[in-house]
Amino acid sequence: MHFLPQEIDDYVVTHSAREPKLLQQLNRETNQKVLQPRMLSGHYQGRLLSILSKLINPQNILEIGTYTGYSALCLAEGMKSDGILHTIDINEELVDLQKRYFDASPWKDQIVQHLGDATEIIPSLKEDFDLVFIDADKPNYPIYFQQIMEKIRPGGVVLSDNVLWSGKVVEPVKEDDESTKALLEYNRLLAEDERLETVMLPVRDGLTISRRK
Repeated sequence: MHFLPQEIDDYVVTHSAREPKLLQQLNRETNQKVLQPRMLSGHYQGRLLSILSKLINPQNILEIGTYTGYSALCLAEGMKSDGILHTIDINEELVDLQKRYFDASPWKDQIVQHLGDATEIIPSLKEDFDLVFIDADKPNYPIYFQQIMEKIRPGGVVLSDNVLWSGKVVEPVKEDDESTKALLEYNRLLAEDERLETVMLPVRDGLTISRRK
């Protein structure tokens, strides 16, 4: 997942913005109490999500894959003062943890939690979005692509996480590896769709930035 030498990675983190106190607490609690803490965006990628959101200054944000709420809080930092962030996750066990940290943030009244299958929830949302962040189950990435393209505004941005998938995207694909197959299809869709301008960044496990023309 980390493609840079550790000393370079450490230098990059040291010379990037500090992790806010609330997110430090969430980072710590996630690593102590929640399964698969490597799914957390974490300090460095969280600061990248934050600054991208601040540059975009979105009115409406959609996040597919809440986990413990860390990335949602990072994205909310750049949201307009009257903006709304919709975040979707299928894990019922994490809802209370997410809500506790959302309620402790300045955006407690602007974050809408959705519990359930994102492929069913996305079509039910009425808003169009200025910023979409996809970091959920990989086999459904191509479906999410089709669904969000109907809801992303011109000039809107799609951020896609884990697009390098620990390097598996450039290795022979095993027959039963549905996640890698889906990511290969998803990456192709982003790169070839003429409605988008796309740049893939080798940040952590790969982050793609796509702008709707």
